[in-house]
Amino acid sequence: MDTFALIVTIGVALGFTYTNGFHDSANAIATSVSTRALTPRAALAMAAVMNLAGAFLGQGVAHTVSSGLIETPTGDKGMGILFAALLGAIVWNLVTWYFGLPSSSSHALFGGMVGAALAGGTEVIWSGVLDKVVIPMFVSPVIGLIVGYLVMTGILWMFRRANPHKAKRGFRIAQTVSAAGMALGHGLQDAQKTMGIVVMALVIADVQGADDPIPVWVKIVCAVMLSLGTYAGGWRIMRTLGRKIIELDPPQGFAAETTGASIMFGAGLMFGAPISTTHVITSAIMGVGATKRVNAVRWGVAKNIVMGWFITMPAAALVAAGSYYVVQLLFG
Repeated sequence: MDTFALIVTIGVALGFTYTNGFHDSANAIATSVSTRALTPRAALAMAAVMNLAGAFLGQGVAHTVSSGLIETPTGDKGMGILFAALLGAIVWNLVTWYFGLPSSSSHALFGGMVGAALAGGTEVIWSGVLDKVVIPMFVSPVIGLIVGYLVMTGILWMFRRANPHKAKRGFRIAQTVSAAGMALGHGLQDAQKTMGIVVMALVIADVQGADDPIPVWVKIVCAVMLSLGTYAGGWRIMRTLGRKIIELDPPQGFAAETTGASIMFGAGLMFGAPISTTHVITSAIMGVGATKRVNAVRWGVAKNIVMGWFITMPAAALVAAGSYYVVQLLFG
């Protein structure tokens, strides 16, 4: 039964990673596709490869998820808590994908973990949730907005005398690099979040110790599933990011992607902070768009997106708590 529960939990964790991939593929490539720097399929293939590479860049985010947010639960109850946490995250991912809302898969996962832990009587490390999730949730979009605005202002000043058509052509080529950086950062951040969950499952099942290094097979399967999900593509969300917030041109797309990638690398490699790719790129697009003129950004769409960010963690927590009670009822 223990082995079966472990296999099912790891399977559901990989299912979450797949939904994370197609839900968040828009983060990496929506701007490149909307500015026609890359065709959709070429962009998705590039994003899938870079996601795979990014997953192997560090372990800080995975360690935060596996040991910094909730106390590692034990036994069958522990596996039930993890299963319910993942279910809460997957359900919220699918709901927001259906409505084309670029919500955060990361915060759906964290909300699921907290909700399931509370329902299962496992201690939540509130200081870790505050430091590593809640504060970055508010800080990273503000930084994205400001840095996006500053980077775009710098580009406009540097190329103020350039031929507009030549400049756009150059930035279209540059966008292939910035989109690759965005996808690499997404792999660094999001593949590691699932690695952290799988490590927790292995610790609960007594397969490995809490301080052991992440097994290579865990890195590979998490990275591959994220890449496969990315290649499947989340077209609904891509339309929201690429077109509905603002009509982007290549210089703006380059500025937004460069901003997003820089923030993700900084947070992941320097602080091991699991920030939301969605929050960073969306706020960077808003900051970049505001350099044109403030009302060029469709703030009504932006408001709906930001409201979705605030709802994500509580909603996923409620679904996860409900899932835990159902699991307990069925399997006790």
